[in-house]
Amino acid sequence: MHRRAFLRSTASLAAAAAVSPAVARAEAAGPAVSAGAPFKLKYAPHLGMFEASAGKDPVAQIEFMAKAGFRAFEDNELMERPVAEQERIGQALARAGMTMGVFVIDAGDNWKVSYATGKPEFREAFVRTCGEAVAVAKRVNAKWMTVVPGFFDASLPPDIQTAHVIDAIRAGAKVLEPHGLTMVMEPLSDRPELFLRTSAQAYAIARAVDSPACKILYDIYHLQRNEGNLIRHIDLAWDEIAYFQIGDVPGRKEPGTGEINYRNVFAHIHERMAKEGRDFVFGMEHGNAMPGADGERRVIEAYRRADDF
Repeated sequence: MHRRAFLRSTASLAAAAAVSPAVARAEAAGPAVSAGAPFKLKYAPHLGMFEASAGKDPVAQIEFMAKAGFRAFEDNELMERPVAEQERIGQALARAGMTMGVFVIDAGDNWKVSYATGKPEFREAFVRTCGEAVAVAKRVNAKWMTVVPGFFDASLPPDIQTAHVIDAIRAGAKVLEPHGLTMVMEPLSDRPELFLRTSAQAYAIARAVDSPACKILYDIYHLQRNEGNLIRHIDLAWDEIAYFQIGDVPGRKEPGTGEINYRNVFAHIHERMAKEGRDFVFGMEHGNAMPGADGERRVIEAYRRADDF
């Protein structure tokens, strides 16, 4: 599913969801831990995730997130929002002391054969959109932007495609680097024709681009599906990872609804962060397992349990 379509459909999917055995087990694990206190890690909800509790206004939703203990926020669709709304979001985040996470850079080519072809029109459109993203980032004090290098080109050898993607990414990085901004490449599992699918592949591209403006978005949901062995792969790609995203497998809902031991994964990342003086945002790019305000409360409780390490 297209990542933006997924987020737009979160509410309707949640309304149709039933309580799974995994959710029931998670609920039986115990009450929320110190609800409202700041979480250890910077988990970043998105608009719509707490709409039943906070209402439709983006600022009210951000204020609700902050009161619930969340210290970050992300918005894939930020570039599509009116400038005035971007500014309101940025002001609300500043008042709440929250970190702005990713928004998506998409020149219209993320979900088709594009960068892997080496055609200059795709590279030029990407560079132009990176330039537009700079102004958007300044309005919300953002640092990270998600990039997806499209589908693979079956007419070309894999290594030639990789070289073409490196050329496009490097050109975009040159636009972002002077502003202290970082694109984070995201390996995805949505469709088999996607070019970028593993953390090792993203690591190799980041090393080839060789810019602080090009790093990896390690989406735990997608990479559990594509490669598994999460802690091992996180350690291998660690030096090039700049951002994480979350979603349990199967179902792409909050931690505790699937097979991933998020408490252990978070504890491992937190330990390395503390030792090396690093910090990350953890984007909550998933739906809610249950609808309405009660489902939103369960999301908060799920993060309290996963954050209790």
